[in-house]
Formats: sequence, C-alpha cells, structure tokens
Amino acid sequence: MSPELAIELARRALLTAGLLALPALAAGLIVGLVVSIFQAITQIHEITLTFIPKMIAIGIALYFFLPWMIKTMLYYTSTLYINFSLFLR
Repeated sequence: MSPELAIELARRALLTAGLLALPALAAGLIVGLVVSIFQAITQIHEITLTFIPKMIAIGIALYFFLPWMIKTMLYYTSTLYINFSLFLR
C-alpha cells in the first residue's frame, strides 16, 4: 500500500467519523447553550441540570438521524470493500 492511499483511507475514515458524530454533538451543544442561558437568567447554578436535557436531545437526534447514519456507514464500508484491491497494491 502506498503512503498516498493510506493517507486517503485515513482521511475518508476521519471524515466519515466526523459526519456520524455531528448530529449528536450538535444536539448536545444546542441544548447545552439553551440550558446555560436559562441558568444565567434564573441564576440557578446546578451542574446536574444539563445532563437530562442533553441526553434526551441526543436520543432524539439519534432517533431521527440513525437511518442516515446507517446509510453513511454502509456506503463507506461498501466503497472500502469494493476498492480494497486498490489499497493492497
């Protein structure tokens, strides 16, 4: 395997991992910001207040984005297997 192909394989793997993590991370970030603003307005500084809303938001995001995530993983895996002969040369 040439170094260029190894770098391309690593680049595709990192890009796919980033795309798969994006919906859950974005949902957690948005809910975290909303809860932080709520805590700043009401001056309630309870650290555990953010966990449950974030968990619910991430669960909802995974529920809606899971079909897309599975398609993305299957596309990456199938193109990896199809082009596997190129990576071994």
